[in-house]
Amino acid sequence: MRVALSFPTAVFSFLLIVVVGYWIVVITGISDLEGDAPWLGFGGVPTGITISLLVALAWLLTLIGSQFAAGPLLWAVPVLALGGAWLATRVLIAPLRRLVPDGPQPSRGDFVGQRCVIRTGRATPDFGQAEVTAADGSSAVVQVRTTGQDRLTRGQTALIFEYDADGEFFWVMPYESEQ
Repeated sequence: MRVALSFPTAVFSFLLIVVVGYWIVVITGISDLEGDAPWLGFGGVPTGITISLLVALAWLLTLIGSQFAAGPLLWAVPVLALGGAWLATRVLIAPLRRLVPDGPQPSRGDFVGQRCVIRTGRATPDFGQAEVTAADGSSAVVQVRTTGQDRLTRGQTALIFEYDADGEFFWVMPYESEQ
């Protein structure tokens, strides 16, 4: 305890307390892991992860360095530890970049405004399924409902105009293509 709260380790001990507080906030759901840290070569992984790793490694290297340095060399330990932590963080986050998806995640809302083809015998206000093609070329069979008196039959093209999150279905209407 004495070593963690004495110079030079104390420089990073207080930052480590901030990092632990940050992760408590993330775990409780008050905050979310978002954002990227492209500065200093830390792009592709959320900022919270990279800063936490950087601070933890700098603290550990300072703790180790303070055991081997004495006198005036003790002042160089935090600087050297920060440089070593930066290099180690760059190496450690490289494999993490592959685990973090690039760009926004697809959602059901992406289908709104798309055409679909009815795949069940009929689509009514109470029942129906349709096949819709996503922007990436993949297709999905989704639950659809019509409004009012619209009745769609198998093979008809419809337009998805809204998603009902509570019912987990899409509202559709007949679509007449202009040819």
